[in-house]
Amino acid sequence: MLQNIPLFSMLEQKELDALSSHAVTKTYPKNSVIINEGDHTDSMYVIMSGRVKIVLTDEDQKEVIIDIQHPGDYFGELALLDEAPRSASVKTMENSTFLIISKHQLQKCLREHPEIGIGLIRGLAQRLRATTGNVKSLALLDVYGRIARTLLQLAKEEDGRQVISDKLTHQDLANMVGASREMVSRIMKDLADGGYIKTDGKKITIKEKLPPGW
Repeated sequence: MLQNIPLFSMLEQKELDALSSHAVTKTYPKNSVIINEGDHTDSMYVIMSGRVKIVLTDEDQKEVIIDIQHPGDYFGELALLDEAPRSASVKTMENSTFLIISKHQLQKCLREHPEIGIGLIRGLAQRLRATTGNVKSLALLDVYGRIARTLLQLAKEEDGRQVISDKLTHQDLANMVGASREMVSRIMKDLADGGYIKTDGKKITIKEKLPPGW
Protein backbone atom coordinates (compact mmCIF):
# COMPACT_ATOMS: atom_id res chain seq x y z
CA MET A 1 0.00 0.00 0.00
CA LEU A 2 2.75 2.49 0.90
CA GLN A 3 4.60 1.75 -2.33
CA ASN A 4 1.49 2.61 -4.34
CA ILE A 5 1.13 6.02 -2.69
CA PRO A 6 3.00 8.71 -4.68
CA LEU A 7 4.22 10.31 -1.46
CA PHE A 8 6.27 7.21 -0.58
CA SER A 9 6.91 5.81 -4.05
CA MET A 10 10.56 6.95 -4.10
CA LEU A 11 11.46 4.84 -1.06
CA GLU A 12 13.31 1.58 -1.46
CA GLN A 13 11.70 -1.63 -0.23
CA LYS A 14 13.85 -1.81 2.91
CA GLU A 15 12.85 1.76 3.79
CA LEU A 16 9.19 1.00 3.21
CA ASP A 17 9.56 -2.07 5.41
CA ALA A 18 11.19 0.01 8.16
CA LEU A 19 8.44 2.63 8.01
CA SER A 20 5.60 0.10 8.00
CA SER A 21 7.21 -2.01 10.73
CA HIS A 22 6.78 0.90 13.14
CA ALA A 23 3.26 1.63 11.98
CA VAL A 24 0.08 0.27 13.54
CA THR A 25 -2.83 -1.21 11.60
CA LYS A 26 -6.31 -0.63 13.00
CA THR A 27 -9.80 -1.37 11.72
CA TYR A 28 -12.82 0.73 12.68
CA PRO A 29 -16.53 0.08 12.04
CA LYS A 30 -18.78 2.38 10.05
CA ASN A 31 -19.55 5.77 11.62
CA SER A 32 -16.47 5.72 13.87
CA VAL A 33 -14.72 9.02 14.66
CA ILE A 34 -11.02 8.56 13.86
CA ILE A 35 -9.96 12.15 14.57
CA ASN A 36 -11.90 14.80 16.43
CA GLU A 37 -11.58 18.44 15.44
CA GLY A 38 -9.57 20.09 18.20
CA ASP A 39 -7.74 16.91 19.26
CA HIS A 40 -4.03 17.10 20.07
CA THR A 41 -2.82 13.99 18.24
CA ASP A 42 0.08 13.74 15.81
CA SER A 43 -0.13 10.62 13.62
CA MET A 44 -0.78 10.33 9.91
CA TYR A 45 -3.33 7.79 8.64
CA VAL A 46 -3.13 5.89 5.36
CA ILE A 47 -6.45 4.37 4.24
CA MET A 48 -5.95 0.71 3.39
CA SER A 49 -9.63 -0.11 2.89
CA GLY A 50 -12.96 1.65 3.29
CA ARG A 51 -13.92 5.34 2.98
CA VAL A 52 -13.84 8.35 5.27
CA LYS A 53 -15.32 11.82 5.23
CA ILE A 54 -13.46 14.90 6.42
CA VAL A 55 -15.94 17.13 8.25
CA LEU A 56 -16.26 20.40 10.10
CA THR A 57 -18.89 20.59 12.85
CA ASP A 58 -20.52 23.60 14.48
CA GLU A 59 -21.72 23.87 18.08
CA ASP A 60 -25.10 22.39 17.07
CA GLN A 61 -23.31 19.35 15.58
CA LYS A 62 -24.25 20.35 12.04
CA GLU A 63 -21.72 18.87 9.61
CA VAL A 64 -20.09 20.23 6.50
CA ILE A 65 -18.26 17.57 4.47
CA ILE A 66 -15.13 19.04 2.93
CA ASP A 67 -13.72 15.84 1.40
CA ILE A 68 -14.29 12.12 0.93
CA GLN A 69 -11.23 9.87 0.84
CA HIS A 70 -10.63 6.33 -0.41
CA PRO A 71 -8.00 3.56 -0.16
CA GLY A 72 -4.54 4.97 -0.89
CA ASP A 73 -5.45 8.45 0.37
CA TYR A 74 -4.02 9.79 3.61
CA PHE A 75 -4.91 12.38 6.21
CA GLY A 76 -3.45 13.89 9.36
CA GLU A 77 -0.24 15.10 7.66
CA LEU A 78 -0.64 18.62 9.08
CA ALA A 79 0.54 17.20 12.40
CA LEU A 80 4.01 17.01 10.82
CA LEU A 81 4.16 20.75 10.33
CA ASP A 82 2.90 22.30 13.55
CA GLU A 83 1.74 21.59 17.07
CA ALA A 84 -1.78 22.93 16.51
CA PRO A 85 -4.87 20.83 17.28
CA ARG A 86 -6.62 18.90 14.54
CA SER A 87 -8.34 21.23 12.07
CA ALA A 88 -11.19 18.84 11.14
CA SER A 89 -12.85 15.59 12.17
CA VAL A 90 -12.56 12.34 10.24
CA LYS A 91 -15.35 9.73 10.28
CA THR A 92 -15.64 6.35 8.60
CA MET A 93 -18.39 5.90 6.01
CA GLU A 94 -18.00 2.10 6.09
CA ASN A 95 -15.80 -0.45 7.85
CA SER A 96 -12.28 0.89 7.28
CA THR A 97 -8.69 -0.15 7.94
CA PHE A 98 -5.82 2.30 8.43
CA LEU A 99 -2.06 2.20 8.62
CA ILE A 100 -1.17 4.70 11.36
CA ILE A 101 2.30 6.24 11.17
CA SER A 102 3.64 8.22 14.10
CA LYS A 103 4.98 11.75 13.80
CA HIS A 104 8.38 10.55 15.01
CA GLN A 105 8.69 7.95 12.25
CA LEU A 106 7.50 10.35 9.57
CA GLN A 107 9.93 13.05 10.63
CA LYS A 108 12.75 10.51 10.62
CA CYS A 109 11.74 9.53 7.09
CA LEU A 110 11.64 13.20 6.07
CA ARG A 111 15.15 13.84 7.37
CA GLU A 112 16.48 10.93 5.33
CA HIS A 113 14.36 11.71 2.26
CA PRO A 114 13.68 15.45 1.98
CA GLU A 115 11.92 14.88 -1.35
CA ILE A 116 8.98 13.46 0.59
CA GLY A 117 8.49 16.98 1.95
CA ILE A 118 7.97 18.20 -1.61
CA GLY A 119 5.26 15.54 -2.00
CA LEU A 120 3.59 16.70 1.19
CA ILE A 121 3.65 20.31 0.04
CA ARG A 122 2.21 19.33 -3.34
CA GLY A 123 -0.60 17.41 -1.66
CA LEU A 124 -1.38 20.30 0.66
CA ALA A 125 -1.41 22.70 -2.31
CA GLN A 126 -3.94 20.49 -4.11
CA ARG A 127 -6.18 20.44 -1.05
CA LEU A 128 -5.88 24.21 -0.67
CA ARG A 129 -6.95 24.69 -4.30
CA ALA A 130 -9.92 22.37 -3.73
CA THR A 131 -10.87 24.31 -0.60
CA THR A 132 -10.65 27.59 -2.51
CA GLY A 133 -12.96 26.14 -5.16
CA ASN A 134 -15.43 25.05 -2.50
CA VAL A 135 -15.47 28.51 -0.91
CA LYS A 136 -16.04 30.09 -4.33
CA SER A 137 -18.89 27.64 -4.98
CA LEU A 138 -20.57 28.42 -1.67
CA ALA A 139 -20.22 32.15 -2.23
CA LEU A 140 -21.20 32.44 -5.90
CA LEU A 141 -23.41 29.48 -6.88
CA ASP A 142 -27.01 28.70 -5.96
CA VAL A 143 -27.93 25.30 -4.48
CA TYR A 144 -28.41 23.68 -7.88
CA GLY A 145 -25.06 25.01 -9.10
CA ARG A 146 -23.32 23.62 -6.02
CA ILE A 147 -24.97 20.21 -6.46
CA ALA A 148 -24.05 20.07 -10.15
CA ARG A 149 -20.45 21.02 -9.41
CA THR A 150 -20.20 18.41 -6.65
CA LEU A 151 -21.65 15.64 -8.83
CA LEU A 152 -19.17 16.41 -11.61
CA GLN A 153 -16.28 16.49 -9.14
CA LEU A 154 -17.20 13.10 -7.69
CA ALA A 155 -17.89 11.38 -11.04
CA LYS A 156 -15.40 9.08 -12.75
CA GLU A 157 -15.62 7.72 -16.26
CA GLU A 158 -16.93 4.16 -16.64
CA ASP A 159 -17.73 2.80 -20.12
CA GLY A 160 -18.04 6.29 -21.53
CA ARG A 161 -20.36 7.50 -18.76
CA GLN A 162 -19.68 9.68 -15.75
CA VAL A 163 -20.46 7.54 -12.70
CA ILE A 164 -20.43 8.29 -8.97
CA SER A 165 -19.80 5.01 -7.17
CA ASP A 166 -19.55 6.50 -3.70
CA LYS A 167 -22.54 5.51 -1.59
CA LEU A 168 -23.84 8.99 -0.83
CA THR A 169 -27.12 9.78 0.84
CA HIS A 170 -28.99 12.99 0.08
CA GLN A 171 -27.96 14.11 3.56
CA ASP A 172 -24.30 13.55 2.62
CA LEU A 173 -24.77 15.71 -0.48
CA ALA A 174 -26.57 18.32 1.58
CA ASN A 175 -23.63 18.41 4.00
CA MET A 176 -21.25 18.85 1.08
CA VAL A 177 -23.08 21.76 -0.58
CA GLY A 178 -24.43 23.56 2.48
CA ALA A 179 -28.13 23.01 1.82
CA SER A 180 -31.07 21.19 3.37
CA ARG A 181 -31.67 17.52 2.62
CA GLU A 182 -35.15 18.37 1.35
CA MET A 183 -33.76 20.81 -1.22
CA VAL A 184 -31.15 18.31 -2.39
CA SER A 185 -33.77 15.54 -2.69
CA ARG A 186 -36.02 17.79 -4.77
CA ILE A 187 -33.24 18.78 -7.17
CA MET A 188 -31.99 15.19 -7.52
CA LYS A 189 -35.54 14.03 -8.30
CA ASP A 190 -35.93 16.78 -10.91
CA LEU A 191 -32.63 15.78 -12.53
CA ALA A 192 -33.71 12.12 -12.60
CA ASP A 193 -37.15 12.97 -14.02
CA GLY A 194 -35.45 15.11 -16.67
CA GLY A 195 -33.23 12.21 -17.75
CA TYR A 196 -30.00 13.89 -16.68
CA ILE A 197 -29.07 11.35 -14.01
CA LYS A 198 -29.96 7.79 -13.10
CA THR A 199 -29.73 6.36 -9.59
CA ASP A 200 -29.21 2.61 -9.38
CA GLY A 201 -28.98 1.58 -5.76
CA LYS A 202 -26.31 3.90 -4.39
CA LYS A 203 -24.63 4.52 -7.77
CA ILE A 204 -25.38 7.73 -9.66
CA THR A 205 -24.85 7.89 -13.43
CA ILE A 206 -24.77 11.23 -15.23
CA LYS A 207 -26.56 10.42 -18.50
CA GLU A 208 -26.67 13.88 -20.07
CA LYS A 209 -24.73 17.09 -19.67
CA LEU A 210 -26.10 18.81 -16.61
CA PRO A 211 -27.91 22.09 -17.40
CA PRO A 212 -26.11 25.33 -16.42
CA GLY A 213 -29.05 26.44 -14.27
CA TRP A 214 -32.31 25.15 -12.82
